[in-house]
Amino acid sequence: MTRLDSSPYFNRDLSWLKFNERVLYQAQDARVPLLERIRFLAIFSSNLDEFFMKRVGYLKRVVGRSVPQVGADLLPPEMLLTEIRQVVLRQIQARQYCYEKNQAELTKNGVHFLKWSDLTEDEKKSAKGYFHSKVFPILTPLAVDKAHPFPFLSNLSISLGIVLTHPQKGETFFARVKIPDVLPQWIQINATSGAGLAKTYRLIRLVDLISENLEELFPEMIVKSVMPFRVTRSADISETSDDVEDRLDMVEEELRLRRIARIVRFEHGKANDSSIFQFLRDELELTPSDLFEIPGEISYNCLNEIVSLNIVEHRYVPHIPVRPAALLDDGRDIFSIIREKDILVHYPYESFHDSVERFIIESIKDPNVLAIKISLYRAGENNPIIPLLIRAAEKGKQVVCVIELKARFDEARNIYLSETLEGAGVHVVYGIMGKKIHSKTILVIRKEGDTYRYYSHIGTGNYNSNTSKLYTDLSVFTADKRIGNELIEVFNFLTGLSLKKSYSKLLVAPVNMRKQFLQYIKKEIEFQKTQGSGQIIAKMNSLEDQEICDALYVASQAGVQIDLIVRGFCILRPKIKNFSENIRVVSVIGRFLEHSRIFYFRRGAQDPLEGKFYVGSADWMYRNLNNRIEVIAPVENQLSREQLWFVLQKLLNDNVQTWDLDSQGEYVLRKPQKTDSKGVHEELIKYYAGFSHGQ
Repeated sequence: MTRLDSSPYFNRDLSWLKFNERVLYQAQDARVPLLERIRFLAIFSSNLDEFFMKRVGYLKRVVGRSVPQVGADLLPPEMLLTEIRQVVLRQIQARQYCYEKNQAELTKNGVHFLKWSDLTEDEKKSAKGYFHSKVFPILTPLAVDKAHPFPFLSNLSISLGIVLTHPQKGETFFARVKIPDVLPQWIQINATSGAGLAKTYRLIRLVDLISENLEELFPEMIVKSVMPFRVTRSADISETSDDVEDRLDMVEEELRLRRIARIVRFEHGKANDSSIFQFLRDELELTPSDLFEIPGEISYNCLNEIVSLNIVEHRYVPHIPVRPAALLDDGRDIFSIIREKDILVHYPYESFHDSVERFIIESIKDPNVLAIKISLYRAGENNPIIPLLIRAAEKGKQVVCVIELKARFDEARNIYLSETLEGAGVHVVYGIMGKKIHSKTILVIRKEGDTYRYYSHIGTGNYNSNTSKLYTDLSVFTADKRIGNELIEVFNFLTGLSLKKSYSKLLVAPVNMRKQFLQYIKKEIEFQKTQGSGQIIAKMNSLEDQEICDALYVASQAGVQIDLIVRGFCILRPKIKNFSENIRVVSVIGRFLEHSRIFYFRRGAQDPLEGKFYVGSADWMYRNLNNRIEVIAPVENQLSREQLWFVLQKLLNDNVQTWDLDSQGEYVLRKPQKTDSKGVHEELIKYYAGFSHGQ
């Protein structure tokens, strides 16, 4: 392989920040409805919170251990943290500019963001009434003195740091008031509407309401200064107690440690009194690199309350997923339909309820179904699948649920779900030490005559009805006996001690997936040399595995045409002459979160539809290929392959939502042509609506 003078890889963390910058762009794109722009501001900020918890937490830990280099580009972690800080500071300023611009537009549309001084006397009276009845009873002012130690600060909670003075003695005290997150963070002071008048919203922040009424919390004391602040704690917990006996105990211990983990970011408002700022720095043992002065909102997560305002004309036109075309016949059971041909379902364009949930519901009702096996990663809140699994167990069916307890930030919910399912008689398995279970699989075993038939589902997304309306994901339903047999082996691997290595249909990580992908890439080089038809298309969330990248570089130099659709970060450098010039990398950002994984290898076929198509749960990342249990399945039904090819071409040729990555790591948004639609997501909504009705 040709060698470069500089690193052949981008840094994953800096690439991730560029991804979040593309998210922030959606918040300033005039083509995006106004309230949806506000939603993107909240998404950008939530993403940044997670980045600090996971990645900055990790980098600060390795600095503490004197690790000299990190990442594929081998940067010193101290240098990387400095670069991250510089990028984040720029993004914070861009976010504030964007927020102010959207605020001004909201004001023109009747949504007013008010300070206390903006309120009328009647409004102040109303606000004080709300404070006394709804807010005051649940506030807990915490003083810091010889009798009261410095209070614990929970992760991502907003607090007010307050300097108080005794009116007679002149002594100065520090106090902290936590802003309760059980209350709305925006208080609606007044809403008026009348004949021919649009509704008007007058809103004040909860943090401002509390700040203006602190005398109620500290009677007779003088409030000298107030500063809002928020801490972010590391989620990179690598060590747990030595005496944990099983995986459930281990995860519960990690959750406990995360509560008290190191602070990796301290966000604060402008400090009018330097003493309060210095006091907090000393108490929390903060370094200059931990400190971020935030203009505007301390937390942008509460902007989702603004998004929920009843101003429908400033939201996306509501989208209702259609019933999958293959499942329109109400007169047939789902098993006979799947037996006839494999089915591919594409969310959120097609309905999760009318596919996956229907699959489970009919499995419960069908007396011939003997067993249901499912792997759960992120189930989400109020997931209808959980009571369905309980009902199946109550009906006497063999129900096995493999739950990944270490799904990051969903650990507590998954522990609760596992205990609920176990209590109902479901066989719950927590998986394998050292390997996260990330596969999205269901296996239904049905007695048909004197034999058993296996009905399999392999997906790219979590079994979560809420995210199925927001994330693009794919599902394959098949009665292929070979896939069913191999899926049984996967579940045996998860629940028992199976060491099966030979999968002929499925790609299973960490067993054969990496090896098969590398072989497929190598084979495209051979087809390119002999026929000139080498072609690879791969769609995923992130690309980080160096061995895969190196194989793609070799393929590019052999002339293989490679298209990579990577929503998030990407360490591969495309478009370098004589090195990666045949690799194109694009990122699609828009109304829906691109979450599906599709892998295509032409395999020398004259007709591109005769190449190999795969869908499944894995990205091309080291952790997915080595440290997670992943399943990817072939798509062999002709109609399904046509569907996937159509979707891939739409994504690659979109000129509205698609960004091109250049050789220097910059992403350039394509310029729409006059004939372009509103973007690939809107086009696919129309496509599937017609597809479902047989057009």
